[in-house]
Amino acid sequence: MNKQTRSRLRVSLLAVVTTLGLASPSLAAEKLKVALSTWVGYGPLFIAKSQGLFEKEGLDVDLIIMEDVKTRMPALAAGRIDAAVTTIDTVLGFSSAEHAMTYLFAVDDSRGGDGIVATKDIKSVADLKGKKVAYTEGSVSQFFLSVLLKDAGLSLKDVQSLNMTAGDAGAAFVAGKVDAAVTWEPWLSRGKAAPHGSVLVDSAQKPGLITDVMVTTKKTLSEREAAMKGLYRAWAAAVDWQKAHVEDADKIMAKGVGGWLEDPKVFAETRAGIAFYDNAMNQSFMDPANADGILGTIVKAKTLGEEAGLFKVSAEPASMIATGIVK
Repeated sequence: MNKQTRSRLRVSLLAVVTTLGLASPSLAAEKLKVALSTWVGYGPLFIAKSQGLFEKEGLDVDLIIMEDVKTRMPALAAGRIDAAVTTIDTVLGFSSAEHAMTYLFAVDDSRGGDGIVATKDIKSVADLKGKKVAYTEGSVSQFFLSVLLKDAGLSLKDVQSLNMTAGDAGAAFVAGKVDAAVTWEPWLSRGKAAPHGSVLVDSAQKPGLITDVMVTTKKTLSEREAAMKGLYRAWAAAVDWQKAHVEDADKIMAKGVGGWLEDPKVFAETRAGIAFYDNAMNQSFMDPANADGILGTIVKAKTLGEEAGLFKVSAEPASMIATGIVK
């Protein structure tokens, strides 16, 4: 082999190495930023991260705690994050023609973790008429209360509304300052334990109403559909892992979610009031043909939210449900 041949060979090898080096970023995990608040229902996301389930899907997912939905959803609309978890009704208040939101998949459902505590003389939702009821305006608590009142032939105009956080509402009820409060654990149990209190109704009686969902913008979905499908597969795998490793899962989720849920025992107790959506549940719930699925909840939330003047949604509810993600 002469010098000229060797020189050409070195140049060829260098070109191959350079090409491979330039190509390597395309083989790297695709980054996704997902925002969430401190809530038990989001725990499987941390299982997916700790057990390499995101990595298996070729994803590098950054789980970002953003407690205030008024920070989380505008960040999603602006493209500063790629996806977010929140309740079905909340999404409607932030979706617009310019920043159209789309529901990817269901995450968790409140099965007794939310509800209304009331004085013992209040035997039915209809008995709330004229009473002082504490709840967080513009939140899922208002949506839950509105649905119950409508079913009883009433509306928010028929009660004395006091706007406060769910925790403050529960505390106000225990202190005897209000007749009823829309709240969640641990205040449901505390309200029930109060001498004057009882649980009037809880979310176990209204499955699918208080449901957390993973959402993104239609723009982001159109650009990163494969990544969103991978995000869903990782979620479903994480829920399956949780079922098979309950005690270890609680430890992982408690550490990941943190905050007031950092104690695995507290996490487990709170988890008892919700249900994680696995693949089979998602296939049913996300099907627009299912009358008890997500479409029905979107329609209820849209109707009640517009009646209350909280928002105006121009999009058809069915068009907001992403297709092809849940399989």
